[in-house]
Amino acid sequence: ILNEENLSKAIGRRGQNVRLASKIMDYEINILTEKEESERRQMEFKEKTDNFINNLELDETLGQLLVAEGFSSIEDIKQSTVNDIAKIEGIDEKTSEELINRASEFLKKDAEEISKKIKELGVAENLINHKGLTQGMLVTLGEQKILNLKDFAELASDELIGAYDIIRGEKVKIKGYLEDFALTKKEADDLIMSARNIVY
Repeated sequence: ILNEENLSKAIGRRGQNVRLASKIMDYEINILTEKEESERRQMEFKEKTDNFINNLELDETLGQLLVAEGFSSIEDIKQSTVNDIAKIEGIDEKTSEELINRASEFLKKDAEEISKKIKELGVAENLINHKGLTQGMLVTLGEQKILNLKDFAELASDELIGAYDIIRGEKVKIKGYLEDFALTKKEADDLIMSARNIVY
């Protein structure tokens, strides 16, 4: 995360500095300005809050309170104990219990719907059973017409996790199929290599 004046130095001509640093460290490096990072955090906070409001039928204040206290997903709420949630100021044990019940119900229903959607998309059993792919990932892959293990084995890790490219001197983000699932480059490489070992 950099201020505007250091941005071009970090990127380098046609992105060479950031590419070299990525290669040396074997990490994907994303460079953001302080403003972009602030906007990203605000957007993330709103998305998490909206998820709680819409799927658990909470009011905005309670949704925001949960996010502010470190709850990022409905799964986080389901895995918490009544005492964990009741420690938050303004939430009693009865409300905590209700939150956990709503989270459990939502996740159960969601899993059934996702399973049905995977079948409707025509995703093959060999891809469904591939270790490391979640149901959400399978839906996303199915929507991109990646329907079997051979299709998956032919991908590159950048196609899964996304990458930055320099087009006409501008840094451009190329979105990966599974970018929203926060896979690391190593995890993406491992998934693809294990698929190739089975297919070829």
